[in-house]
Amino acid sequence: MLFGLGKLFYVILLLVNSIAVLSEERFLSRIGFGRSSSDTAVFGQQEGTAKSKVVQLIGAVQTLLRIPLIGINLLVIVYELLLG
Repeated sequence: MLFGLGKLFYVILLLVNSIAVLSEERFLSRIGFGRSSSDTAVFGQQEGTAKSKVVQLIGAVQTLLRIPLIGINLLVIVYELLLG
């Protein structure tokens, strides 16, 4: 099989890693995806724009998955070194 579950896991892991290492000051604010207080919705406004959802997703990945990603990356590195 050309594209199995192992390769799919590697692709997902690499994509999540790439989102986790994006720097807000150096990259995201330059392209307009920084978390600024002017973009947040206040009471009565809808927060359903695609840009705001992408910014929230990037922030959530950077906040919630930072520590688990370290462990998962270590497991993948050890697996590749031993059984690679």
